[in-house]
Amino acid sequence: MTGPDLFESAVEDRGGGPLAARMRPQSLEELVGQQHLLAPRSPLRRLVEGDAGVASLILFGPPGTGKTTIAHLVSRATGRQFAELSAVTAGVKDVRAVVEQARRRLGMGESETVLFVDEVHRFSKTQQDALLPAVENGWVVLVAATTENPHFALISPLLSRSLLVTLHPLDADALEAVVRRAVVDERGLAGSVTVEDEAVAAIVRLAGGDARKALTVLDAAAGAASPVSEGVPAVNVDDVARAVDKAAVRYDRDGDQHYDVASALIKSIRGSDVDAALHYLARMIEAGEDPRFIARRLVIHASEDVGMADPSALQSAVAALQASAFVGLPEARIPLAQAVIHLATAPKSNAVVVAIDAAIADLREGAIGTVPPHLRDGHYPGAKGLGVTGYRYPHDDPRGVLPQQYAPDAVHGHRYYEPSAHGFEQTVSARLERIREILDDSAGPDRAE
Repeated sequence: MTGPDLFESAVEDRGGGPLAARMRPQSLEELVGQQHLLAPRSPLRRLVEGDAGVASLILFGPPGTGKTTIAHLVSRATGRQFAELSAVTAGVKDVRAVVEQARRRLGMGESETVLFVDEVHRFSKTQQDALLPAVENGWVVLVAATTENPHFALISPLLSRSLLVTLHPLDADALEAVVRRAVVDERGLAGSVTVEDEAVAAIVRLAGGDARKALTVLDAAAGAASPVSEGVPAVNVDDVARAVDKAAVRYDRDGDQHYDVASALIKSIRGSDVDAALHYLARMIEAGEDPRFIARRLVIHASEDVGMADPSALQSAVAALQASAFVGLPEARIPLAQAVIHLATAPKSNAVVVAIDAAIADLREGAIGTVPPHLRDGHYPGAKGLGVTGYRYPHDDPRGVLPQQYAPDAVHGHRYYEPSAHGFEQTVSARLERIREILDDSAGPDRAE
């Protein structure tokens, strides 16, 4: 990883190799789908066009959106040296070696160095710390690519010294442009095949916003196209289907998409959109997510967002958790789907989580107090002598409730649980109102323990 040959004045494309590599854009004008980054005098354009004094960049976006392409374009900026590290294989020693060589080049009056770090989120804190002096002192212009949320994956000092550039998944029009260009471009398929409109649409759909994947599917489909007696083969939908067994869901179980999709599932259930919720559930299942993780999230949601509005929702979620552990995938998809449908269509109330959080907040503010004497354990000799007496037994009253104080003085009268008017909680609300009226009444028979 170290040594002079690590540095290049430019990265040259090979004539062969995968279609995605051959079709890597050679200029900003060929870059599609990221027009928000290409305005005149934008930091990215200035960096690519070789302007001095441009800050380091953090390129954040999903796969196949142009992060590596941008780094290659930067490498062609006039007068710049280019060094590349992969965070998968590089260590602190490699980072420091590159930085030292870049610093020496500047000291000898030579051109500045652009350091491209791919998958920078895989760098440890120590490795990221090793980059700080180089970035802060301008020894290198850092271009770091990550598919993970930089606010979680990168240390704050490195993030604060760089411009964050967000790349978006390519939309259908951008992906179609990428595919059609590759069919005719001399670097690509050079017109050796044609592609039917339906096949282009299928490739775009399978790509999921990823240009590299679109080109990979196109390359495979072109190879699967049946030869014809006259003219060039035409790639159709069947060729695409033969080339790609199943769309690989873009979902990294070890990355932030794991949390993004899980969050989207819960928020869709909370919003009562059952169809969106089933979509995210399917994405998690198809990506190989542990069904027990999904079920645990549903158990939490059942109490947090449905609660007493439909007490049976928790039963469904717990049953889905048990069923998932018992049968596993693929069969577990069915009880998970049933639980998702139940939760999404159930009436909603967050009164349970609000109640417990309010009680915890009181405790953290010091509102604790001692247990009232009549509620303390009285099953030992001498309890009455210590004042443990006066407990009223609720079953002695036909209403099943007797007026007496249960809470410590510090929180007596505090109302934590306030039921909503949704679902079963409407019934709970009416009953709770009657209970609280009785508890506040000072009259009633005593039963000493």
